[in-house]
Amino acid sequence: MSALVREDKRGEADYTSLLVRPDEVQVSAGVFGTAPLYLIQVDEGLYGSWDLADLRAYLRPDRLNARAVARTLSRQHRYTADTLFDGVYRLTERATAVFTRTGLAIAYPEPAEHVLHPRRLRAGMDPTAAFEALLTGVMAEWRPTAKCVGVEVSGGADSGNVALSAAAADFAAVHAFGLLMGGRIGRLQRDRRRALVDHLGLRDTAVPAMQYPPFVPGGVRDRGLPHDPAGAFYQEAFDVMRAQVAARGCAVIFTGGGGDEVNAHHSRTNAELPPADHVPWLGPMATEALAQVNENVAPIPVLPVPTLMAFGLHNPAYLRLGIWPVAPLVHPRLIRFMEQLPHEHKRGKKMFRDRLQRAGLPESVAAPAEPENFLAVMESGLRTYGLPLLDDMLRDSLLVDLGYVDPDALARARDHAERAPVVPDLLCDTLALEVGLRSLV
Repeated sequence: MSALVREDKRGEADYTSLLVRPDEVQVSAGVFGTAPLYLIQVDEGLYGSWDLADLRAYLRPDRLNARAVARTLSRQHRYTADTLFDGVYRLTERATAVFTRTGLAIAYPEPAEHVLHPRRLRAGMDPTAAFEALLTGVMAEWRPTAKCVGVEVSGGADSGNVALSAAAADFAAVHAFGLLMGGRIGRLQRDRRRALVDHLGLRDTAVPAMQYPPFVPGGVRDRGLPHDPAGAFYQEAFDVMRAQVAARGCAVIFTGGGGDEVNAHHSRTNAELPPADHVPWLGPMATEALAQVNENVAPIPVLPVPTLMAFGLHNPAYLRLGIWPVAPLVHPRLIRFMEQLPHEHKRGKKMFRDRLQRAGLPESVAAPAEPENFLAVMESGLRTYGLPLLDDMLRDSLLVDLGYVDPDALARARDHAERAPVVPDLLCDTLALEVGLRSLV
């Protein structure tokens, strides 16, 4: 296990540190959580990897963490040291794992401090210009590390601002990458992306996401390749895009991750969790564990919780290709700036959209009437490939055998989905978990 360290001029660091003493090993993480580390004790040894599939020789799909399974099936995800597997722990941001003769334990840090109330702007202060300088400066710090960089460009305000700063940061080469949705929304998205990349003169690669929906033949799930069962719904499409990033020789990929969170009109420290959707096919093991979904949750982090959780879903696949993913909108300096910013500059992402317009981009790019989403891609995957998989699951299922899924209720949901105009998207969570667990057997 080696240390990954990146220091910047203000002393912030993205790292995993390893301290070895007689009869004790300590593993600690920094604030960024870019590469989540998974740890397991096996006999007298400690094993770890940022890719859960690397540990598959030590995983037991019949020994699961019930509350983690219940979170996954009910879409009540939490940022925690828990993983789906008993005895396997995620090293969360600023946490320390301590391994001694008595076993492996995770010590959570103190809650991170945040600015709880916005401040008044000084007279003559231009927040958009300050934001632009701050974001571009954070991204430019990667210039000595990566001559060629990529930018995920979705067509939205978040990735649009990241693309503006990537172009301004004077990298030797900047490539744009994105997934194109289908239908009318996809056509509007394509026009927005084209306006942005042409305006900035970026080399662009777009992948039609509708050709690579969840469970598509040839994808990681269809082939049964070992992967994290809690991985992203749209892994198949992103895998195709990530291969293009690697083919262009990009050492770093900038993403628009965290834009929603830093523009939220409330403090992320006390935001209430949304109510959970009812999942009628939960079995007795999952139903009982629902009462525990809020146990062992990590304390308030420096970065927004949804962003850290997204890192765990998306980043390992980039790292496997030797690409370092960076979400500059949630750099601690940007977070602190946004927390202090008066709400009127964040409402509807006003400041982000103002910057796009100042750069000369049209209203259709700065404030699209119909933003892109993945719903049609998910529906296509579930309808075409997911329902046959569901039939297989009804015949033979780990989740059913272990009591996490009720087969009769799942069969009723399957019959309903066949006739319904839209397949319930919660079925994707169950199918993805089943397929992922089987990939590690």
